Amino acid sequence: MARRTPEQVWEPRRHAPDYGLFAVVAVLLVLGLIAVYSSSYALGYARYGDPNFFIKRQAVAALIGLMGLVAAMNVDYRRLLHLSPLLMFAAVLGLVAALLPGVSVEQNGAARWVAVGPLPPLQPSEFAKLAVLVYMAAWLAAKGESLHSMTLGVLPFVTMVGLVAALIVVEPDLGTAVLIAAITGTLFFLAGARMVHVIALLGSGVVMFTVLVAVAGYRTDRILALISPESDPSGLGFQTLQMLLALGSGGISGLGLGVSRQKFFYVPGAHTDGVMAILGEELGFIGVMVVLGLFGLLLWRGLRIARRAADPFGSLLAAGVLAWIGFQTVINVGGITQRLPLTGIPLPFLSYGGSAMVMTLTAVGVLLSVSRYAALGEPRSPQPTSGAVRLPGTRAASSGSSR
Repeated sequence: MARRTPEQVWEPRRHAPDYGLFAVVAVLLVLGLIAVYSSSYALGYARYGDPNFFIKRQAVAALIGLMGLVAAMNVDYRRLLHLSPLLMFAAVLGLVAALLPGVSVEQNGAARWVAVGPLPPLQPSEFAKLAVLVYMAAWLAAKGESLHSMTLGVLPFVTMVGLVAALIVVEPDLGTAVLIAAITGTLFFLAGARMVHVIALLGSGVVMFTVLVAVAGYRTDRILALISPESDPSGLGFQTLQMLLALGSGGISGLGLGVSRQKFFYVPGAHTDGVMAILGEELGFIGVMVVLGLFGLLLWRGLRIARRAADPFGSLLAAGVLAWIGFQTVINVGGITQRLPLTGIPLPFLSYGGSAMVMTLTAVGVLLSVSRYAALGEPRSPQPTSGAVRLPGTRAASSGSSR
């Protein structure tokens, strides 16, 4: 076969996905199922008379999520370019439905779920994470130099993301709204936005976050619980202190799998956003570092995929999925270790939550689809710089070369 000249355009060819990344996700998924069972069987028995109540639901969600992963992995991710407006419309529709009486399902004072027949309540904001990610990746990849314009780039971006975030804040769910803003803000930066615009958006976001915290008493309480949980150990600081106690009780090697004491109704949400605290108690510092190391390995392999993607859309898709998993992990672990306010954000693959599990695994499937068309090594010929993505070591590819 004749060798290509440097002037020839590198054309992506379908090949095997990144099985290394898939293996890391599989290990995290198995650990998550074990952790959910260990942390929830006491609550399941006390509340529903069935110690397997939560793990059965989580296993079903994991199975559906794996089906979504396999389906997304085997579909050319570039088809999402045409589906992105429909996904965005469906996301907005779902978020509106979560606010409608008779359709929404309220739990703990928040209307974040919708009832769909006999199925467990679904959480539209989890679908919105993927839908907004896909839509903004497609939109940003197509903007080119017009992204630098205030009227053609910045304002439309703020309007689209602001609409979704506002609907989620009304539920109320400030944590998820901040997460979506962080994911899309990362894409905005990577797509080549001017630094002054990025800084301005970041500053306005901080101001808006401060205002939203100040006008809601329970959000202010979370800040107080972060700053000084010892001042109200049986009230505002109870959850924070119990999570820290669970982590500290584990020591270096842990008490042993299934031997946690804090899961017996001391740690609120032990099987959801507090699952890492229970893992720390049972598996110790070593176990926690292994779990965090697996997340680090996942992000590293994902970054390789983003750098070698066939086009800017693929790079932004991959970067968005990584930002989703990375930010969510940091927010969850930061809350447990008293470094960030507790927000109720679940730990990917490990926390209980059907909608979150299904959508996170489906997002990984999209990432694996990008890997199927990514360069196995560095691209063998220079790529056009139009639509470049800011990823370390990336050789920018034009959106036209992906067809």
